[in-house]
Amino acid sequence: MRLRRAGMYILLTAIALAFVGPFLILLSAGLKPAGQAVFSFPPDIIPRPPVLTWVIEAWTAIPFPTYLLNSVIYVGVTVPLYMIVSALCAYPLALMNFRGKNLIFFAILSTMFLPGEVMLIPRFLVVSQLGMADTFAGVILPGVLSAFGVFLLRQTFAGVPREVVDAARTDGCHELRIFWHVMLPAARPTLAILGIFGFISVWNSFIWPLVVLKDSAKYPIALGIAYLAGITGTDVRSLAAGTIISIIPVVVVFMIMQRHVLEGMRGAVKG
Repeated sequence: MRLRRAGMYILLTAIALAFVGPFLILLSAGLKPAGQAVFSFPPDIIPRPPVLTWVIEAWTAIPFPTYLLNSVIYVGVTVPLYMIVSALCAYPLALMNFRGKNLIFFAILSTMFLPGEVMLIPRFLVVSQLGMADTFAGVILPGVLSAFGVFLLRQTFAGVPREVVDAARTDGCHELRIFWHVMLPAARPTLAILGIFGFISVWNSFIWPLVVLKDSAKYPIALGIAYLAGITGTDVRSLAAGTIISIIPVVVVFMIMQRHVLEGMRGAVKG
């Protein structure tokens, strides 16, 4: 029994190192002094001594505060709208009966199997026709719609006991009130996990902003890091430091919200 448990711990530790290892190497490269080799074998990941030179260089080489603020704006607008629109689409698909409901649901699900690159040209044409190219709205609008969010919330809403909804309707609640006061509180764990996934997706978005934006002053942080790579060239330390700065908000948000992940996934698969 002890050998089995020890083997399990060794396996889990190896898996954890496989995932955390690249991040530790990146962090080490951003803090190593100039005289210490970045690439060596076996890997030397302990900076001697740690320095902030490359962090300062990355921060000043590009308008880092502007890119961080842009990403905060994109996240702060896109994620709430994404959650609201997904919930509003999922509610009738889960609780209302109308002709073609299943067909609509399967049509929405089918878009999950399309590569994102396939939708770049149609999205760009729509955004251009609406006059939103090279604007914040042009970056935000396509991120508001998500088949994944609709699917996850539809499953959560379908798992709420039907008696609760019928009781609310008997008491005279209209659909919007049922949606706001009954269904959304029941879906809090799922909304939390959607918020986490949405935050990570928007914060790391690269291809779509690259396509729709021309003005570098509107770049999100992911494009800013690519811009930094073009400026610093082979300066791995500055690029690693800039990447670490961009990762910190994602790590902080995930650490705060991680307790909702399992609850959200457990609630989403019911029904």
